[in-house]
Amino acid sequence: MLDCIIKGGTVIDGTGAGRVLADVGISNGRITAVGSIADSARRTIDATGLVVSPGFIDVHTHYDAQVKWDPALTPSSIHGVTTVIGGNCGFTLAPVSDDSIDYVTRMLACVEGMPVEALQAALKFDWRTYAEWLSTLEGKLGLNAGFMAGHSTIRRLVMGNDWKRAATDTEVAAMAAQVEEAVRAGALGFSSSWGGAHGDHEGNPVPSRFAEQRELVQLAGVLKKFPGTRLEFIPPTTSTTFTEETITLMANMSAAAGTSLNWNVLAVGQGGTEAHTWARIGAHDEAAKLGGQVFALALPIPLQVRINLRTTLVFNAIDLFRDALSMPREAKYRALADPAVRRQIAETIVREGHATRITMDFANLTIDGVGCAQLESLVGRAVGDIAKERGCAPIDAFLDIALEDDLDTWFLTPAGGSDEASWKLRARVWDDPRTLVGASDAGAHLDSTTSFAFFTDFVGPSVRERKLISLEEAVRKVTDMPARFYGLKNRGRLSPGFCADIVIFDPATVRTGSTAIRSDLPGGQSRIYAEAIGVKRVIVGGSDVVVDGKLTGALPGTLLRSGRDTG
Repeated sequence: MLDCIIKGGTVIDGTGAGRVLADVGISNGRITAVGSIADSARRTIDATGLVVSPGFIDVHTHYDAQVKWDPALTPSSIHGVTTVIGGNCGFTLAPVSDDSIDYVTRMLACVEGMPVEALQAALKFDWRTYAEWLSTLEGKLGLNAGFMAGHSTIRRLVMGNDWKRAATDTEVAAMAAQVEEAVRAGALGFSSSWGGAHGDHEGNPVPSRFAEQRELVQLAGVLKKFPGTRLEFIPPTTSTTFTEETITLMANMSAAAGTSLNWNVLAVGQGGTEAHTWARIGAHDEAAKLGGQVFALALPIPLQVRINLRTTLVFNAIDLFRDALSMPREAKYRALADPAVRRQIAETIVREGHATRITMDFANLTIDGVGCAQLESLVGRAVGDIAKERGCAPIDAFLDIALEDDLDTWFLTPAGGSDEASWKLRARVWDDPRTLVGASDAGAHLDSTTSFAFFTDFVGPSVRERKLISLEEAVRKVTDMPARFYGLKNRGRLSPGFCADIVIFDPATVRTGSTAIRSDLPGGQSRIYAEAIGVKRVIVGGSDVVVDGKLTGALPGTLLRSGRDTG
């Protein structure tokens, strides 16, 4: 007798093959058969009129902290995700020492937009090594989850407080030993960042940004001994493209590791021309000449960002902006009100190519919320229109409003790349073999973005309304493709012997619901949240995790470890 039969659904198996009406049999957490099944089962799920597909796989999350208080990893699980990979961008919660815990907590909170109060309330740090960290997760997961070894966390551990410099050979060797220890314990690979927006709570670039090429290549090279591991990297950009140094670095990291590297993020409509988009994807071709495999991680939806000057991440790429926002309150307010400082910031935005980015396009920002009643009339209005009324430049209106509101104003960017031409370009990017669909950042930027929910829009409106991609291909790009890219064994397909990680959804209605603020984090802290529409059931390892949008409380997830679960 089977444990479960999913009857009468339209099966899309993840391989890109055409849909078929079929049953799916499940026993012991595995798929036993796909087709017409006559066997009896302990339970039957009626999927008539619904699509039955592999569970979605999210390769770029920051659930390292949230997993400690929310094993279902909401809202990803609500949106059909059954497997996540965390520890990206060089930010992890292990290994740590007594001396590094406070820094790592505050760095993670700052750079990933997490309320530090929530982290401090929830994280007990009853671990020090990477192996100890992983052991705290065994048997306590609603979804399947694997994690990378993070450069900045390791660099802070090895170099102590003296990390704002190049590392010595001895220090690099000590970091390499930590990477190896983490991978032997089960880390799925190594992640790092040279990204200009990645700054810590003290106003400094994060530790990994002080690493020289030799350090990054040597640490990446640790993976050579571990088949099935991967690299993830946040590159710097000059204007809207890569320098030769960046391409060479990514290529050399990949070649040294003997494995592929994915870089984050390629977002159509976030600045630059179509030529710039293809030039960045073309880093793959240049890297191949040097023996590397470099892939772009592409966000498949337009991105809107909520900006608040208390959350400095988007401004960290501009040194003068970052420095001003890192000052004590009175000095900060004086700097932001200083015409000379504003002029220098404006000149830097233009000179360094940030003017094309939606977060720096001040005229087209909309007032999304204010903290004081006197400014309520501005909500919903564009900063550019307010600037015209006040007879000033958009940057001045932007900063004046923020200062008048004691920096409590929320600004909303336009949806970058929501025009028809951008959507067509985005579809061509999805179809390019040098890209991987992803970049949700789920678990991070809890006050500013909803990209965590892209899966339901990708298999919903992108297919149903825009007709830019077939449903079979959309499913493949968020199931089988990421599974094969990360070497995940027996995941990403509906095929006998594969893990029974399954999402059942209504293709006629599936999409992301409306956005709202929820105060459900530890310590009563808030986050942006969006429900899923049309996702009927999410199954992990044969057990229901979500039924009709509600969590079941089941914890059937597997802690994915390199070697055991990858190859």
